[in-house]
Amino acid sequence: MTTLSLGPSPARRDALARRIRLLVAATIAYNVIEAVVALTAGTLASSSALIGFGLDSVIEVSSAAAVAWQFSAREHAVREARERAALRIIAVSFLALAAYVAVEAVRALAGAGEAEPSPLGIAIAALSLAIMPFLSAAQRRAGREIGSASAVADSKQTLLCTYLSAVLLLGLILNAAFGWSWADPVAALAIAGIAVKEGRDAWLGKGCCAPTAQGQACANSPVR
Repeated sequence: MTTLSLGPSPARRDALARRIRLLVAATIAYNVIEAVVALTAGTLASSSALIGFGLDSVIEVSSAAAVAWQFSAREHAVREARERAALRIIAVSFLALAAYVAVEAVRALAGAGEAEPSPLGIAIAALSLAIMPFLSAAQRRAGREIGSASAVADSKQTLLCTYLSAVLLLGLILNAAFGWSWADPVAALAIAGIAVKEGRDAWLGKGCCAPTAQGQACANSPVR
């Protein structure tokens, strides 16, 4: 008679928890740097997109900190108890980000001001576009294997930062090359819609299922 495994062993679960803590720490450290650079560049260039991107980094830090708090507990039972609170913090972060991006996009489209070209902004957006997908994918894999919805949700927050990096980079390049200041706020509105959906999913606890006998099932997650 074959016995089916119902998930990671305690040793594997501890290893995954340590990996998630390290990935979250790396995400927090990078986003602190990203926030400082983006806010500085945005202020110098009068760019609402860069300032919004910098504030997104602040929100990303709060999301990662929530998961760090959850996985700071050594006992699996304590981590599970903290899961719901961590998910709520992540959901609120998503919705706050969506609200800010939408308001700033509408203000920009209404002619609240035109941003100057920002080489520093282009550099930080390009760097984030290169780094964030790897951090997101690594945390998502670990979160799914351990069965943590909050870790998966936080990885989606990091992935959203990747999308925002792409939008910001495109907007800054178009503005610098052609003076198309409307490109960034139009794309930002689409990102705000994605943030609302991810915030709702995090609030409802969607995004990762408990490990099954065949491995990990994450059918509810829109991120593959």
